[in-house]
Amino acid sequence: MKLNRNALLLTPALFACIAAAAQTPPSPPAVGTRLSVPNTILPTDVLVQGPTEAPGDLQIICLFQSFPDNKLLASLASMDQQLGGLLTKVRTQSLFRGDLGETILLTPKPGVIAAQRLLIIGLGDRTTFTAQREELIGEIAYAESERLGVTAPTFAPTVLDGGFSGTDTGTIGTDFIKGFLRGRAIGATLYAAHAGPSPKVAHLTFLAGQAHALDTQKGLVSVLNAKP
Repeated sequence: MKLNRNALLLTPALFACIAAAAQTPPSPPAVGTRLSVPNTILPTDVLVQGPTEAPGDLQIICLFQSFPDNKLLASLASMDQQLGGLLTKVRTQSLFRGDLGETILLTPKPGVIAAQRLLIIGLGDRTTFTAQREELIGEIAYAESERLGVTAPTFAPTVLDGGFSGTDTGTIGTDFIKGFLRGRAIGATLYAAHAGPSPKVAHLTFLAGQAHALDTQKGLVSVLNAKP
């Protein structure tokens, strides 16, 4: 059987195009895009948005210990500006120290930020931070959401914007959601034993920047779709 010479010449080029297409990374999603995490035990999505602009009842962010050299960067600096410098004012050793697990709740005037309330959770010492610390943050975020009667909290880790560069949002999201689900399981167990109120949290929005949104979605999927 004779093979068409043109077909022989085209075949390597075709495979080269396919290989190049496979290696091309997907374009980052546009700001405002919601990436769903399908088939999960807790309805969750990733919103490509900053915490200042994200709407909702409760916005949760995190801050490292309130030392002068722990600067507020990117979204945190924007949040501080929108709040008239309030984050800077409370980040003192006599007000909000930023110790691991410490919390403070702000209720800004309507329209200052998109969310109605802002919960800040302390991350502790930036120099000893590990992504695994986010498990405790996740558990606290769930417990505080329940205590405040919030059904759909929004969470922004703000670790990178707090000046820590030794991890990525996907890894942080993976550990955070483990802790969040642990808090959820505790609440469900207590309710089933008639030792606690009916759980209220029914949806979670996890914020991520354009460069980290797909990795964050992948990290959340790995936990939320894991078999028991």
